Amino acid sequence: MFADVTADDVRHAAVRLRDVALKTALRRAPRISAHVGGDVWLKLENEQLTGSFKLRGAYSALASLTPEQRSRGVVTASAGNHGRGLAFAAQRFGTPVTIFVPRTAPRVKLEGMRECNATIDAESAHYDEAHARAIVFAKQHGLTYVDPCVGGPLVAGQGTVALEIVEQLPGVRTVITPVGGAGLLGGIGAFLRDVKPNVRIVGAQSANTNAMAASLAAGRVTDTPILPTLADGLAGAIDEHALDVGRHALDELVTVDEADIARAMAVLADEEGVVAEGAGAVGVAALLTNAIATRPDPVVVVISGGNVDREVLERLRSSRSSRSSRVSR
Repeated sequence: MFADVTADDVRHAAVRLRDVALKTALRRAPRISAHVGGDVWLKLENEQLTGSFKLRGAYSALASLTPEQRSRGVVTASAGNHGRGLAFAAQRFGTPVTIFVPRTAPRVKLEGMRECNATIDAESAHYDEAHARAIVFAKQHGLTYVDPCVGGPLVAGQGTVALEIVEQLPGVRTVITPVGGAGLLGGIGAFLRDVKPNVRIVGAQSANTNAMAASLAAGRVTDTPILPTLADGLAGAIDEHALDVGRHALDELVTVDEADIARAMAVLADEEGVVAEGAGAVGVAALLTNAIATRPDPVVVVISGGNVDREVLERLRSSRSSRSSRVSR
């Protein structure tokens, strides 16, 4: 479960990722710091090669398979970013890859997969259906299923985000991370609990993708409704493994509504020059709404991805600008 991945596993994953994934920038966010009255830094995984942190885990997972497994091909399910990361990694290895995505997957993420010659199935109504269909397909064809959230090498790869944060800002006291299926949270938690146990780990998710929050509150895995959300990368159910990660890795978990996410995406773009998708902006939304109970400085917010369709972001920015104009009048 949570203890299956260690800080040394994360360090080994970093070696696998050398010359593959970027060591992304950690940059202070002066305007957001002013908004919230604190010292806020942004870990810019939106600048990763595939536009999100998912490349780290996907490549690490694929590198850990046998040559025979890779030659037969792999299968996955994804809301978009994991699929794009796995497609990139598969192209590097010459591995055939089939990716099941929901019909609502953002165009920019689908285009990234196609650029890497992935086979895409976009017939599922939502992520959970894509996940179930992908597992069946892998079993039927004798292929390896690469889970987007589970597996030691994958989680260790995601944990390299935390390794870099500690290298870049040794005095970090709070890390805010998006929470979906808990792959990123698991990697960050495994590394920080070992190396920096006093760092506070805060999770953020959309109220429309709150499977972890609902399950932690209930004390068991809980089904939640499938609702539309800007944070498509966090959508889907969680399992017992993810709940175990949440129990051990989180000091606090907050949810934000869709309007808060929209505002955070616009603030990041307009005031910090950072393009973040909804899932990547939930941590900033949590800060801007003062939803976090305790956040000692300096605070690092993981901007987990930037794969947002341009017209969506422009609409949110325009809406924020219009509201500001009405207020100023």
